[in-house]
Amino acid sequence: MLTNIKILAVMSSLFLLLGIVAGCSSNNGNIYDNSNSKEVTLSLLIDNQVEQDGIRAVAAKIEKKYHIKTEIETRPSGVEGHQVMKTRLATGDMADLVIYNSGSLLQALNPEEYFVDLTNDPDMEKIAPSFKKSVTINGKVFGLPMGSVISGGWFYNKNVYRELGLSVPKTWAELIANSEKIKAAGKTAVIGTYKDDWTSQLIVLADIHNVISEDPTFAADFSANKAKFSTTPAAIRSFEKLSEVYKKGFLNKDFQSATYKDGIKMLIDGTGVQYPMLSAILTTIAASYPDKIKDIGFFPQPGDNPDKVGLTVFMPPAIYVNKNTQHLEAAKKWLAYFVSSEGMKSLLTERIPTGPLPIKGKDVQNDAIPAVKDMLPYFESGKTTPALEYLSPLKGPNLPKITIQVGSGSISAKTGAELYDQDVEKLAKQLGLSGW
Repeated sequence: MLTNIKILAVMSSLFLLLGIVAGCSSNNGNIYDNSNSKEVTLSLLIDNQVEQDGIRAVAAKIEKKYHIKTEIETRPSGVEGHQVMKTRLATGDMADLVIYNSGSLLQALNPEEYFVDLTNDPDMEKIAPSFKKSVTINGKVFGLPMGSVISGGWFYNKNVYRELGLSVPKTWAELIANSEKIKAAGKTAVIGTYKDDWTSQLIVLADIHNVISEDPTFAADFSANKAKFSTTPAAIRSFEKLSEVYKKGFLNKDFQSATYKDGIKMLIDGTGVQYPMLSAILTTIAASYPDKIKDIGFFPQPGDNPDKVGLTVFMPPAIYVNKNTQHLEAAKKWLAYFVSSEGMKSLLTERIPTGPLPIKGKDVQNDAIPAVKDMLPYFESGKTTPALEYLSPLKGPNLPKITIQVGSGSISAKTGAELYDQDVEKLAKQLGLSGW
């Protein structure tokens, strides 16, 4: 378990790597040159809410260079998607390549049984240690990064903030005060999109920087069954914030049926002004509303202490290779090209960086859009904390269901925290963790 010092060391190593310019890694050597080989088709399974343009651009280059075609399959997101992953792995019906979460959700899939060990892959030397840690189980590394480091926090419409004379909040009380003014102006203060259940978690997930700031040993104690959300004041506060947003009437009336794409439109239009969300949605905004993306700003989820403002960060999803693939050599060539300088250039031609990249040789500072520039100072000053799922193997699979209940007023914050503790206990026992 990471201590605070180790957390800082892990994150620092990431950003030291960002400044190193990698040498040409487009695999020009004969080992990856099969221009005369027979055509192979690989299947790739991805979340149905992932923007595909960048991936398809990379796949097109791979097909031209190596005669390896890529057939993209999609799966649902959230809890349903996790169950689809487990079922397809258990039945042997998995694609050759899989894009899925890093961190604790990966561990819940038993990757040693289902995915190829990439520990000794030559491309691992260009991957940031902080990312490798998020896809390492029992000393084995199973995935390569699919995109930028992701920030969890609040997007806001800068034009509306300006019109209402609002400043970026540094405390939760200031965020509530801003929200009251937005509501009084006849706009939705906080956008809710619970139709996509995973979005209901963000206020709880993005609060971990504040939890760790107040209780530095929480992650280790949580994993060892020495601390719980329902009995730790800083942790239950996360559920209380989610509950408060509902109780104060800040959400849009259709928050239970709205999708995250509906939420993005509200944010862009200014009918909704603040949206707790992951920075990954910037890809969608850039693709759908390129002329409006400069109108969107970002701030970390505030805690109760203005001197401890910081950012909760998530490692990007990873690309994994199915252990039962019939095309292992082709799959490894696919991965090697993807993380090469040429592959990253193809990916980023079709999608914007939504944060620093955990791959050597690409600095996003000069190309960053305003919302990403709002995030970068926290990375540069070390005021970031990995999300709990990277500090602990425990992330209960039913959290989205629980946060929907809390966030819609069906149950109290305390009850939600207690239900989540029960959800985590089941997972801990399944994983056979010590202390449970």
